[in-house]
Amino acid sequence: MAFPNVYTHRKVAETSAKPCDICFKPSTSVLITVGNKDWFFVCPSHLKDVGFCTPKIDPAAAEARRKRELEEEIERVKKEYEEKKRKKKEDQDKKTDNKSADKDKDKEKEKDGKADDGKKEDELGNESTDKAASPTSPTSPAAEEDEPRVFELKSTFYQQRLQKKRQIEIAKRNRERLQDPTFFPSVPKDLP
Repeated sequence: MAFPNVYTHRKVAETSAKPCDICFKPSTSVLITVGNKDWFFVCPSHLKDVGFCTPKIDPAAAEARRKRELEEEIERVKKEYEEKKRKKKEDQDKKTDNKSADKDKDKEKEKDGKADDGKKEDELGNESTDKAASPTSPTSPAAEEDEPRVFELKSTFYQQRLQKKRQIEIAKRNRERLQDPTFFPSVPKDLP
């Protein structure tokens, strides 16, 4: 009947919110054991309370996440380097074109001025989109990954859960006994 003291944090729909077992406020967070033997609603703020439970962080998963973040950082730096290299090459090509066309300096200066303005706008646009994209993409996955999903209850709360489960089991057994007609003694049939 006992179940392990390892609970997984799950979310339910807003319409399925039930009162928290600790503070009785509506909550959509559920702690559930392996095999669904025990589950209860709890507020997310209680999950951060060290007196209630402690997160169990899998070292292999943490290491894999660090490696993935490192690979993403390497890819991002490579892309930035390739972009700078491409821009530098374009600038060098334009400089060689300018040197070969001494006759049309005035026209080239006007075109370069317009191209530079266009480049500045493109660079500003790219930077703004990069800035806009980077905060949203890391925030949502990182927020989900930063919050631990597996918890271990403190001994007092775990014992309360075990006791509650035992009381439910005893009450169920008593109800079944009371419904059984052979449980009660029968009226004596012999005369005394």
